[in-house]
Amino acid sequence: MAAASFAQLGTLPKAIRALAQADFGEVAGRFAAAGFIVGQPAKGVLTVKAAAPTPDRPAVLLSVGVHGDETGPIEMVAYAIEALSRAPQELAVDLMLCVGNIDAIAAGKRFIDADLNRMFRDQRGDLAGTFEAGRADALIAATADFFDGSGPRRWHLDLHTAIRGSRYPRFAIVPELIAAEPRRALIAWLGVGGIEAVIMNPASAGTYSYWTAERHGAAGTTVELGRIGTLGQNDLAQFAAMADALRGLLRGSTAGEGKAPIVFDTAQSITKLSDAFTMSFGRDTENFTPLKKGDVIARDGDTVYTVQHDEECVVFPNPDVRVGLRAGIMVVRAD
Repeated sequence: MAAASFAQLGTLPKAIRALAQADFGEVAGRFAAAGFIVGQPAKGVLTVKAAAPTPDRPAVLLSVGVHGDETGPIEMVAYAIEALSRAPQELAVDLMLCVGNIDAIAAGKRFIDADLNRMFRDQRGDLAGTFEAGRADALIAATADFFDGSGPRRWHLDLHTAIRGSRYPRFAIVPELIAAEPRRALIAWLGVGGIEAVIMNPASAGTYSYWTAERHGAAGTTVELGRIGTLGQNDLAQFAAMADALRGLLRGSTAGEGKAPIVFDTAQSITKLSDAFTMSFGRDTENFTPLKKGDVIARDGDTVYTVQHDEECVVFPNPDVRVGLRAGIMVVRAD
């Protein structure tokens, strides 16, 4: 999304414009008028909770715009929340809605100083003084307040779109540490939402969804819903299945028709150790491109990353990340 297009924000549908700017005024007012406890604990965060909570009421965190140039989920969620706010009695969960990097959205950029989705960690090193570090602190505090006292049924859907093409255009990253039953329910629901592949993630890379899974026991997932597009010009048809699944989830149902996603395990994580880091394939390489055993993945000085299994597929290859951060992951089909 170019900054110039955002300057024409007034031409966008009202619901999209409001969510992109984290203007919750009308939506918050409708839920409050219906008797919900409504809060805005941080910039870009709306919480809607039942006035008389019950232990079995799910708590659902929806986050969009963690990367400012990933605008499709903003549109999808804007319409979903707008419709729900006009029938507020249908809300069957406690809801936290988070617009992650509002400033980057406004600037038409992926981030201001550094990737917000690498900031959800205790130690940030040279990232500690960045704009996004402060933003992450605000989101961490609001998230803790939201989940504090909620029942065991906790969800976090962090909705993204991918920079590059993918052999599975709609896929998700699911932390391995999620307990077996909520993990099974999450993966089944992702299939209802049109997710074609799921990658099991054994370790944190500083992402928002891993943080909520690790620190708050949430069934958290980073969901990639196709390709990056311009705000107001996204093809919402590519989000139709996820929009339907989300509509049901917020109204208390995880049921629906869907094909079970293919599950991948993480074979290895590729870390950029120095500025000498290079990858062995072009920037147009699609996610889930297969490589054969012995193929060189990347070189970093004396360190050479090679394929260890008969076949591994590359996901999120990005040589431009900062030193010390993950530059890609290699995955294999789960047994």
